[in-house]
Amino acid sequence: MRAVVARRRQLSVEEIDEPVPGAGDVLVSVRACGICGSDLHTLDHAEHLAEVGAAMGADLAFDPQGDYVLGHEWCAEVLDLGSGSDGAPVKPGDLVVSVPYLLRGDVLIPLGFSNDLPGGFAERMLLSSALCLPVPNGLDHRRAALTEPMAVGLHTIARASLRDGDATVVVGCGPIGLAIIAWLAARGVETIVASDFSAQRRALASAMGAHEVVDPREEPVVDAWRRVDGLRPLVIFEAVGVPGMLDQAVFDAPARSRIVVAGVCMQPDTFRPLIAVIKELDLHFVYAYDADEFAATLRSIAEGEVDVTPLITGTVGFEGVADAFTTLRRADDHVKVLVEPDGPSTVTPISPTDAQQ
Repeated sequence: MRAVVARRRQLSVEEIDEPVPGAGDVLVSVRACGICGSDLHTLDHAEHLAEVGAAMGADLAFDPQGDYVLGHEWCAEVLDLGSGSDGAPVKPGDLVVSVPYLLRGDVLIPLGFSNDLPGGFAERMLLSSALCLPVPNGLDHRRAALTEPMAVGLHTIARASLRDGDATVVVGCGPIGLAIIAWLAARGVETIVASDFSAQRRALASAMGAHEVVDPREEPVVDAWRRVDGLRPLVIFEAVGVPGMLDQAVFDAPARSRIVVAGVCMQPDTFRPLIAVIKELDLHFVYAYDADEFAATLRSIAEGEVDVTPLITGTVGFEGVADAFTTLRRADDHVKVLVEPDGPSTVTPISPTDAQQ
């Protein structure tokens, strides 16, 4: 079968072995898989992922010098069930989403970050039947594929421990920043200020519910908060994930603010603790979500409680994934590009109507 293989910081379309479902597995055909910022970071800095895992004593079984197939934001169609799947919540023909892991005994294998099992940039892949969620009737595969990144946003809001009367600032309006904005708006937060260099992403931040959106080259985002509010307790969401952003957030934050870090920085970074100490800042780091948050996100998307349609700005086939990575690094033209196995050979913009097909 075809897949987009990552090898030494390069992507190429190649034939790889067909996955064979074992006990408790589900063989699926990938319908759409989003390109995540962590996919871009992993391709460029995969060695840091392995180093951090080793330092933490975690056996990721991931060799950054070996081949791997990225992709962890998918919606797929069930083709076949492995043995031992009697009573599984899904059947052939169902559209499903899943947390991006495969169960092997009591071990969770991270799909999209494995040398042995393909992630979502492949025609077919294996999922665990126990982790699959059927896509509710009427929800298309493109919007369902955004369950994973939107679940990160929901978990980020939960980690922030928001209180009535809090004001919020979102630094970075990529997919995760926009997901955070969407959940803040759904919760009814009265002050949401966001910043991004990209005009398109700033426009989407407004569409997703931000009350004030600024270009940080023209006005620092915390200054914008002081202009439109300046009184409420402030929660700052850092959703960029590049070196220097944490230090900037600590420097800009008002005293006794909370900083919630959702951006995934895979490189070493520093900040000035004394500034955080003097200001008595609370600093929280966010990773992924739990199974209940994932399921709640799918339900909220299906019921229209959050509208993910504006986030889907393009689609691309396997042959165009390498160019799509380059395009997304510029962050000027697209937000969420979905990889579809038989999609166009170059990144093709899609309208909100197309996004629901």
